[in-house]
Amino acid sequence: MHLMVSKQLGGHRTINGYVRDKLRRMPDSGLTFDRLFGLMFSEQDNVMLESSSGYRIKEVTYGECRLSTLKKAACLRERFRDLPEDAVIGLYMENSRDWIETFWAILLSGFCPLLMNLRLDHARLEQTLEAMRAKAVIASGEAAFSVQTVDVSELSRDVPPIENVRAGSVILLMSSGTSDHVKTCAYTADAFRAMIEDSYQIVLRCPQIKRHHRGRLKLLTFLPLYHVFGLVAVYIWFAFFARTFVLLGSMSPKTIVNTIRRHGVTHIFAVPLLWNTVYDQAMRTIRQRGKDTVRRFEAGARLVSRVSGVPGLRRLVPVLLFREVRQNLFGDSIRFLISGGSEIRPEVLSFFNTIGYRIANGYGMTEIGITSVELSADPRVLNSGSVGRPFSSAEYRVGEDGILWVRSRAMACRIHDGSGWTQTEGEWFRTGDLAECRCGRYYILGRSDDLVIAPNGENLNPNLIESGLRVRGVKALCLIGVQEEQGMKPVLLVNPDFPLPGDGLAGVKNALTEALRAGGTDRQIQSVVFVREPLMREDEIKLNRARIARRYRDGEYTVLSPERGAWEGGEELHGQVRALVAQATGKPAEEIGDDADFFLDLGGTSLDYFGLISQLQEAYGVPFPVAEGETLTTVRALSEYLVRTVNADE
Repeated sequence: MHLMVSKQLGGHRTINGYVRDKLRRMPDSGLTFDRLFGLMFSEQDNVMLESSSGYRIKEVTYGECRLSTLKKAACLRERFRDLPEDAVIGLYMENSRDWIETFWAILLSGFCPLLMNLRLDHARLEQTLEAMRAKAVIASGEAAFSVQTVDVSELSRDVPPIENVRAGSVILLMSSGTSDHVKTCAYTADAFRAMIEDSYQIVLRCPQIKRHHRGRLKLLTFLPLYHVFGLVAVYIWFAFFARTFVLLGSMSPKTIVNTIRRHGVTHIFAVPLLWNTVYDQAMRTIRQRGKDTVRRFEAGARLVSRVSGVPGLRRLVPVLLFREVRQNLFGDSIRFLISGGSEIRPEVLSFFNTIGYRIANGYGMTEIGITSVELSADPRVLNSGSVGRPFSSAEYRVGEDGILWVRSRAMACRIHDGSGWTQTEGEWFRTGDLAECRCGRYYILGRSDDLVIAPNGENLNPNLIESGLRVRGVKALCLIGVQEEQGMKPVLLVNPDFPLPGDGLAGVKNALTEALRAGGTDRQIQSVVFVREPLMREDEIKLNRARIARRYRDGEYTVLSPERGAWEGGEELHGQVRALVAQATGKPAEEIGDDADFFLDLGGTSLDYFGLISQLQEAYGVPFPVAEGETLTTVRALSEYLVRTVNADE
């Protein structure tokens, strides 16, 4: 048991007692959203939100947020007084205090919030608004839709708070649209009650999740709250127990790290994209520090593995051995991490658990909510990629075709697939995920609709194949199936990671071929294609294989030739040079013209230029004679010199 500040726990000495007491105040069935709101905002003195405001940390209590929410609800009721009860109102804004208050204000006004996915294009959002017969959208900024669009600032009038609350009956969530169509899922308050009860199972079975830092639990709002993972695991789970949320000013890596350290964040729930990126950068830094650093890290990792079965040493040894590594990442306030939303590599799980952070893998979908998290204290289990056992509200079964089916009290009561509603309450739901059960624990192996049929008729699982292709010079890759006259052709699309190793794209291709051969799939996958454009868009959290395959079929990718490397035409190199010039001068890359002078226009110094030339020489193996260096002061001149020199060498 971890003692917490009594004031933060409603007078209870331990979080277990506090959680049990609060759960008892929920009815066994028939929970309404207004009752849920009252319970979630009952500890009015607790700090609900923290954000950075210049050099200060700004705090907002649950009581302040509650009052502001009731005032927004009064404004909403007045603004939409002609709308019927349960009318659908879209909510279109990023994570913020306004998002939370408006979400509840829509419900308490008697309407149903449609949590709009900001990562979807306008056309698909409009289709969903039409399918849901939405009457209005509340947004921030300059967003505009075909229905009445109200800026959230219009709900900030100082009016008496709403009194006669009549809460809406459901919340509507949109799927991520990674399968090229959007589903809308309706959730009742009783479904959220079941998921809140599930969170108590985590508290009981996993003591690490309730560990605090200086008496406070603080969760980073990294995930969007309109996503099921963000809404349930981030917001609902922690807000019900009146914990603190830390808002991000932006999604830049520097802002994320600074926010975590400055606020003493203890919990981060995120998609594998974040964990994979942090891992790759950390390992790159370790390797750059030399062989001795790599050996020390590997020796420490082996020692952690050896003591993993000893409870006392299991936590102490990583804390002592890897303090410097943690300080270079998120600091020492972190207590618990969860990954979910797509596959995470075992070596990434192992890295975080080895250095003294606790990371667990979870499972859920927009249609079924969050249904499991791996809660074992054994690092070997945590690092295996298991998503654990289903929560008490859920049941899992794997069909003969390997597809996971889920039935849960926490799942959506009905689902709209674009053509009509399907009732799902109490039914088994076919997830489409390939899974297997080992010793009572479940492992997600990929999506059934992502399978690629090889020429010999064998089903190729992209997730399993891609996980074995960790090769230098590869930023991202995606296995797709391309229909040809002879049948389905497996194609491995590769987005290179520049600067490339010394032997260029040809060497990367050879390394990938060797990795495919080692995995026994080289005969089935004989086409490796390098493309210039990123495979993932900036607003995506996982690979959209259907979109990538369509773009490839339509010829929207620029194919790079391994024989000529990235030098052909100079376009790819041109962008790389611009990025390095931007880094050297501290200017945004998009603001640097091709002919902007490094010294006269961009304000670079001699030391800055020396650093730039050193980077270019190391990255591309091209010498810069003094005579040439005196004239190579623009992006165009540097690029043309590199292309000219390399092509001459060929």
